[in-house]
Amino acid sequence: MRSVSSRFILTAALFVTALAYWPGLSGGWLFDDYPNIVENTGLQIHHFSLPDLARAALSSPSSEFKRPLASLTFALNYLLAGLDPYWMKLTNLVIHLLNGMLVFLLARSLLQWSEPEADGEQRARIAAVIAAAWMLLPINLTGVLYTVQRMESLANLFVLVGLIIYVSGRRRMLAQQATAPAQARAGRLGFLACVIAITVPTAVGILAKETAVMLPFYAVLFEWALPHFQAPAFTPGTGSPNGKHAWDKRLLWLFALVLVLPLIAGLTWQLPNVLNSADWASRNFDLHTRLLTEARVVVDYIIWTLLPTAHALSFYHDNFRVSTGLFHPWTTAACILVLMALVAFAIRIRSRRPLIALGIAWFLGCHLLTGTILPLELVYEHRNYFASIGLLLALIPLLLPLAKPASGGNDFRLARRTLLVGLLLLWTGETAMTAMAWGNPLTLAETLAARAPDSPRAQYSLGRTYIIDSQYQPSSPFVKMAYGPLERAAALPGSSILPEQALIFMNARMHLPIKNAWWNSLIGKLKRRKPGVQDQSSLSALTHCARDGDCNLPPDKMIAAYQAALSYPNPSPQLLAGYGDYAWNVLENHALGLDMAQAAVKADPHEPAYHITLARMLVVNGQLQQAHKQLLALEALNIGGRLDGSIANLQKILADASGAPAMH
Repeated sequence: MRSVSSRFILTAALFVTALAYWPGLSGGWLFDDYPNIVENTGLQIHHFSLPDLARAALSSPSSEFKRPLASLTFALNYLLAGLDPYWMKLTNLVIHLLNGMLVFLLARSLLQWSEPEADGEQRARIAAVIAAAWMLLPINLTGVLYTVQRMESLANLFVLVGLIIYVSGRRRMLAQQATAPAQARAGRLGFLACVIAITVPTAVGILAKETAVMLPFYAVLFEWALPHFQAPAFTPGTGSPNGKHAWDKRLLWLFALVLVLPLIAGLTWQLPNVLNSADWASRNFDLHTRLLTEARVVVDYIIWTLLPTAHALSFYHDNFRVSTGLFHPWTTAACILVLMALVAFAIRIRSRRPLIALGIAWFLGCHLLTGTILPLELVYEHRNYFASIGLLLALIPLLLPLAKPASGGNDFRLARRTLLVGLLLLWTGETAMTAMAWGNPLTLAETLAARAPDSPRAQYSLGRTYIIDSQYQPSSPFVKMAYGPLERAAALPGSSILPEQALIFMNARMHLPIKNAWWNSLIGKLKRRKPGVQDQSSLSALTHCARDGDCNLPPDKMIAAYQAALSYPNPSPQLLAGYGDYAWNVLENHALGLDMAQAAVKADPHEPAYHITLARMLVVNGQLQQAHKQLLALEALNIGGRLDGSIANLQKILADASGAPAMH
């Protein structure tokens, strides 16, 4: 190990990571890639202009915050190479490799804090191994090859940059001495660097994904483990008694402003929704059972990160068993005890092994956002993109200790290094094998379905892939192959209406008989549980197929499906708009279509598409004054000129309808 330089280790790690991921770059789209990229026409720009870029930046359906920075990068990929997943995945790989280098810089800086007496090159070598391990961890694969999760990797790029700057700034602050004016100035600059580090990268990172909001909290955990919020050392008689360190009040005020106040504001904003049972209606868990279940999820994340297996990293985890009590299943209580023990261990070991304490704190702290009270889905592998750094910070220095063994002692150095090599080989092999499967959509669908036979999404994805490969040709062998996984997915507990929608869609497109059982199952699910995002998308897909004349769907079944979906309080604007689309264009019931379009605008007045649809309907109905109001609403939403084309088109339609010249 001593004969190998850190530069060589890091370079080799970058090369091996690129090599391991390369087969996966030729793969296709998956799951949330479709609504966010493939079907997101706002993202698919054709000109490098401010209106097109503004429209793309605000086009993401994944979040009310729109994640404009990530959307802009997808739009630029599309502008340069079209809707080709290869170039988007390659961009993701470049971001991952950049993050790997940032992990190296951060780990090296942290090792300098925790082991200041150790050889600098030795610290750099261990940091390079940490970065290599992180880049090759199989649990981080979805942050690269799952195209839409560029949002996660890009947000964490700014988190890592912010932490590196913060650690450097804190070092300059603590180097300040009261008797040295030049060092005092350096200390002030260090504090300014700390301020910038936890504000600017946080603000920019949030534009990629909201998880970047955790950066100030990670900085607080760093303070807890290493500098302890200490003020610069003063000479005796000029500072705190006996030359001891005191808390730096500047930092306390800084974190009060950038962490405590935003936390209070966020809780004030979110708690009413969290405590509202209606917000959990589309889930198969509530707040209580979610918190119980997440204890098991977080412990599983530790196992999946350090000792991954193919069946554990199945991508689809919608079949994860919900904990209904401390002992249902019994592992719930056991996992809660494990997490409590980890917290106690981190607190106890902080003074002797601060880096281990920090690693545990970062891992657990990372999951406070997505693994506690927010009604998000229970499990996603990419949520460990930053958290896995914490586990490696705790593990790798144990396997490659900096301290020399005591004279004549045995520190099991060979055994520890052998274990480390074994883990690196395991992680590299698992990542490479999985990446190969990701390189072919059909192979990936079959692989993930085999890894998660009880996952409705995995089985649906396999059936959908067979449908795509059939090219809607009734004679294709893929048609018969699609029925099995789709019907199996439809029958699995907790499944959405996606499988039924796919079966109906496929047979309607190919003019094959549609089973009543599919319709009954679809409508029954909508009656039993408030529709989620996938259910809404399914109804929209059927509506578009019927509207475009590609599917001859029985109106009574479609009406029953929509009425069941809309029977719950506060229906989503997407559902309202979808039913309005169906009523207006398929049923030719303009009164119902107009009512639904107006309800969609009222439910989400910030979505331009609803205003555009309503304005067109109002013009057809001769309600030009009302249509003009929708035009004014669009103009108020026209950030950066993103709606210029739609507004000009509506102005022309209004002018033609009124006989007046269009305004430009």
